[in-house]
Amino acid sequence: MTVEQTTTLVELEAVRAAAATLEGIALRTPLVGFGRPEARRFLKAESLQPIGAFKIRGAYVAVASLGDEERARGVITYSSGNHAQGVARAARLLSAPAVVVMPSDAPALKRARVEADGAEVVIVGTSSEERQQVAERIAAERGLAIIPPYDDDRIIAGQGTVGLEIAEALPDVAAVLVPIGGGGLASGVAVAIKALVPGARVIGVEPELAADARQSLREGRIVRWAPEDASRTIADGTRTTAIGVRPFAHLSRLLDDIVTVSEGEIAAAVRLAAEQSRLVAEPSGALSVAAMAFRAAEAGLDGLDGPIVAVVSGGNVDPDRYRAFLEAPLPG
Repeated sequence: MTVEQTTTLVELEAVRAAAATLEGIALRTPLVGFGRPEARRFLKAESLQPIGAFKIRGAYVAVASLGDEERARGVITYSSGNHAQGVARAARLLSAPAVVVMPSDAPALKRARVEADGAEVVIVGTSSEERQQVAERIAAERGLAIIPPYDDDRIIAGQGTVGLEIAEALPDVAAVLVPIGGGGLASGVAVAIKALVPGARVIGVEPELAADARQSLREGRIVRWAPEDASRTIADGTRTTAIGVRPFAHLSRLLDDIVTVSEGEIAAAVRLAAEQSRLVAEPSGALSVAAMAFRAAEAGLDGLDGPIVAVVSGGNVDPDRYRAFLEAPLPG
């Protein structure tokens, strides 16, 4: 047996505890219809969270887990945007100083919102390794608690509340499509769905230009992509160069498959989310919509008897870019 097959995973009880922690903080987001009603396809609108993305869930659970002295010293994270916003908001709500290390190519909208929540922003290069290293150095210098973006059981449990809500709303759900960046969201959703609806398929979705998770699961080891390769995709939230150790353990055992989508399909999915479900989706958030719309056969969705849900993980996109996506051509 491999380490991934024997290691202990986050359990449903931890996800339920996270849900209790998040009462009054994270929204129980709606399932919005997508396409023909009789098809029973839905988008889980995490774009409607207070920070515009699911990341508030894991970030708040992690910061809330700290003792009073740790919170008083402050927290630090490293993120291209949505986790940065989640930590900044959680820190403000829990009266903890926050530092966020962000890449130079992070969307301006996301950086502005992090600063609006009172966090100190440190800008570095585009490599995810660099921002983690800088965050670890600052944490050691200042005595700050690190809140990782995905490689942490508290984060996985918090993100798992997305799956908990899906299973409670649709106990006959047949499949859930989840974007994968570092793997925390997909891990948590898989924990909840597989515990409550064991027969449902959980499918991860990545950009073709940043498909390190699919390669990792196929090879049975964590594969790291070069930053210049992973940064090619328009889905900026998935530009991590490798999934985390804890997500790898979870996804190796719980995920049914990973499909990839093209840049054109991602752009078109942003448009479709607006046209068919009246939702603003950023490119990373539209990955699962792209798979539902354009890769149904590959994802094993055809012929399933039951509702299918695509998680729209976020809707934080610069207005100028968004206007261009609304005019994206539809494949085929």
